Amino acid sequence: MQRLFTTFADGWPGAGLLLLRLFTGIALIHSGVAYSSQGDPLATDVLRIIGVAAGVGLMAGFLTPVVGALAAIAEAWIGISQIYSRVGDPWSALALATVAAGLAMIGPGAWSIDARRFGRRRIDLPR
Repeated sequence: MQRLFTTFADGWPGAGLLLLRLFTGIALIHSGVAYSSQGDPLATDVLRIIGVAAGVGLMAGFLTPVVGALAAIAEAWIGISQIYSRVGDPWSALALATVAAGLAMIGPGAWSIDARRFGRRRIDLPR
């Protein structure tokens, strides 16, 4: 995991990534919960459950590249299926897919579980 990122952004960039992760996670959870009872096909409901799980993972900053890519694929699939079925608004799902893909590429930031588990550590040698 550490090879995916050169550093974990801290300071203002890290705070920005934290806000982006939090609000993307909230939007994914809201999308999954609010639209799950619309009588969509089972495949769409499974994708929404994946989106909710990915939202929780993004909010915590846990395996961000994997979870972000998973959320991007699920939301893109939902958006494209809504375009072809002409049911619902596909643009919100495609916007979530774009932001989740961006988070997968940028990384979690310093305030995340990934930074705690995979970040660089200082090793003090005995004197």
